[in-house]
Amino acid sequence: MSLLRVRGLTAGYQHSQVLFGLDFDVEAGQVVTLLGRNGMGKSTTVKCLSGLLRPSGGTIELDGTALAGAPAYRIGRAGVGLVPEGRQVFPSLTVHENLVATASRRNAGSHPWTLERVFSLFPGLAERERQLGGKLSGGEQQMLAIGRALMTNPRLLILDEATEGLAPLVRTEIWKCLALLRAEGLAMIVIDKNLRPLLPLTDRHYILEKGRIAWQGDSAELSADSVAVERYLSV
Repeated sequence: MSLLRVRGLTAGYQHSQVLFGLDFDVEAGQVVTLLGRNGMGKSTTVKCLSGLLRPSGGTIELDGTALAGAPAYRIGRAGVGLVPEGRQVFPSLTVHENLVATASRRNAGSHPWTLERVFSLFPGLAERERQLGGKLSGGEQQMLAIGRALMTNPRLLILDEATEGLAPLVRTEIWKCLALLRAEGLAMIVIDKNLRPLLPLTDRHYILEKGRIAWQGDSAELSADSVAVERYLSV
């Protein structure tokens, strides 16, 4: 059984439908991408998966537990961790307070995520433990957002626009971090516009076009399919 199983997912806003019957899976320990140009339904999918938007149809199951339409807190407790687009750290809380605010060991195994582990992953955050989140650089805020999600000890980590607006050196650090998490067996859904660094990291890609899955395959297949890249991803 897949860790995450999505079938027939439909969703939208008021009278505007955005998603039209999405089907996709994430296996335990697998890294999957949702790709596509802006406005194709990626962020709407993330909102449905994390409980920020109630789907109008379809099913979402995490390890067999139905989650479609469940509130965000219940989905978080089930083991879905979200690194939202725009980072959205708590600006008036310190780095330490951001990390412990929603921390949980509910789904932790034998090696849970703790402050010490997060600071080991991102040493720069340890140096700024007492600094306010709103005073951090964009890259530091992204690291803090990832650390905050890891502190919930998720079974599935979703990163919406993982490196958007970050300097190249910071992007490289984020990719290294995700590679380490993958090596530890953490299942992830990654949304990002930087395709090249995603290829060695990812097991399977789903390309969205106008709210539908237009293409799917592994990194080798995507690398070889220049027509699909040009048609669905080129600006």
